[in-house]
Amino acid sequence: MEFVDYYKILGLDKTADPKDIKAAYRKLARKYHPDLNPNNNEAKSKFQQINEAHEVLSDPEKRKQYDLYGKDWEHAEAFEKARQQQSANTGSRRSRNAEQEGDFSDFFEAMFGAQGNPRRGGQVKFRGEDYHAELQLTLLEAAQTHKQELTVNGKKIRITIPAGVENGQVIKIPGHGGPGINGGPNGDLYLTFSIAQHPRFKRSGNNLYADADLDLYTAVLGGDIIVDGLQEKIKIKVKPETQNGTTVKLKGKGFPIYKQEGAFGDLFVTYTLRIPTNLNAQQKALFTELSKL
Repeated sequence: MEFVDYYKILGLDKTADPKDIKAAYRKLARKYHPDLNPNNNEAKSKFQQINEAHEVLSDPEKRKQYDLYGKDWEHAEAFEKARQQQSANTGSRRSRNAEQEGDFSDFFEAMFGAQGNPRRGGQVKFRGEDYHAELQLTLLEAAQTHKQELTVNGKKIRITIPAGVENGQVIKIPGHGGPGINGGPNGDLYLTFSIAQHPRFKRSGNNLYADADLDLYTAVLGGDIIVDGLQEKIKIKVKPETQNGTTVKLKGKGFPIYKQEGAFGDLFVTYTLRIPTNLNAQQKALFTELSKL
């Protein structure tokens, strides 16, 4: 990218104070305003440059970055992060001197070579921006390894979602973030899973919790009942004299464990006792007789 000297555009030197900048901008903006120069493309281009220069130099923080990094001032944050990382990793005296003296020439050559020195017209390669997205799944979808197609920044990508992902879990998909700058590598895509609640099952880690109705006769005498698992029907043997609110554990019938093929958590089933209703006279008489015994 060609270097644009904002001070030169406004006819100022680097010692100009905010009042000088404002005055120069007003004078030139009036001179080259499109309303006063209709059908003059050169004046229109000049007016755009004047506005750009004023926007940067009138903002103290942007001006500071521009004075330090020149044409690459918009990447000042990335330069600063790279400088801090280099300083932390190597403890280089040259890097520390560059920080103290404000001269980044040697520093950037040490990191990126002469071609990466913004003071010498080189271009530094920057990694692209990381993207963040949310993907909504049902509990049944989260329990199965499957493929999904996503559209990220206008591009379609197909990913495999492993069984067992958790609500709020984040996975990284390398290289599917923003494009790099000056030939740098792409950023990454960070995908956060949002798993909807299920009407029957409650999930806690790899375990599942559910309720099951139990009729009075089976609770008293014992027997077998069939309950719905997450992906299958399950037969449970009920012990005689089972009390309301009793919880049984069905080992290995819970949620798939993330990236552990064939491994599952447990399913905990809590019995809810159902008292018979709409009894006829004979049935009531039998219960009366039982109560006397």
